Amino acid sequence: MSPRDNGAVVTTEITPDHQLAIEHFLDSRWMEKGLSKNTLESYGRDLRYFAIWLQSSDLSLLMVRREDVLAYLAHRYERGVAGRSTARALSSIRSFYHFLLREGQISKDPTLRVDNPKLGRKLPDTLSEDEVEALLQAPDSQTSMGFRDRAMLELLYATGLRVSELVGLQLSNLNLRQGVLRVVGKGDKERLVPLGEEAIDWVTAFIDQHRMTLMQRGGPSDVLFPSNRGRMMTRQAFWYLIKRHAAQAGIGRPLSPHSLRHAFATHLLNHGADLRVVQLLLGHTDLSTTQIYTHVAKHRMQALHAAHHPRG
Repeated sequence: MSPRDNGAVVTTEITPDHQLAIEHFLDSRWMEKGLSKNTLESYGRDLRYFAIWLQSSDLSLLMVRREDVLAYLAHRYERGVAGRSTARALSSIRSFYHFLLREGQISKDPTLRVDNPKLGRKLPDTLSEDEVEALLQAPDSQTSMGFRDRAMLELLYATGLRVSELVGLQLSNLNLRQGVLRVVGKGDKERLVPLGEEAIDWVTAFIDQHRMTLMQRGGPSDVLFPSNRGRMMTRQAFWYLIKRHAAQAGIGRPLSPHSLRHAFATHLLNHGADLRVVQLLLGHTDLSTTQIYTHVAKHRMQALHAAHHPRG
């Protein structure tokens, strides 16, 4: 086991008593909750790091006080361990002592009245408007596959669809005359999304000039954007395309499959769109899910102000 950055300390071995207590706890989690192998390994790793830290101070897992738990959290903070990692570790430690208390091995829970670390909301990765423009122009639209990629990217940025929604689109979802798209999203909830003129032009040209070329390798299908084998594209395949075109566009930082969805929402808000309208377009059930984009927009406006205002 490596001490690495997880608040671990000098020694890398735990005592047999500590190992036995942790294994007993993990066995109970598996039998009672049916937890996955990865989740059990995560529990075990968090508890072993905690045990190693305790041993460095001649403390035992079964003799821990609230002050010891707080000291461990402070130790992790001082070492610069991420707040989310520490929150997960505390959750593992809390579950462990709940188990010991239930089993009668301790009389008092040392994690009682220990607050979870405060976490800042993780802001979505997004792209500037210039980066989006560079990404949209990256595919080679002289080829059928390149034209398809450009049409998909234009549609994705125009509508804010999830990648799974994009690759699953059928011709029947499209109403080019009215300029809308019928999307079936999470929980089989249906919504209508406007397309915008640029996306309509690219999608129309793709259907008229290139779609049948890609369909020749597959059987009859209603899929809007077929793969080069004439079948529905997978999310993973589209994600690969985004990464390749981002590299061609000179976008060096990491992107996520939803970067264009995030850009769609953030740029709408930057240009004054109403939050509830953006919520409807994204297909969010809860407005609070959409509100995180206001933080992104605010963050970018503050950065622009600092960079360009004479008293920034």
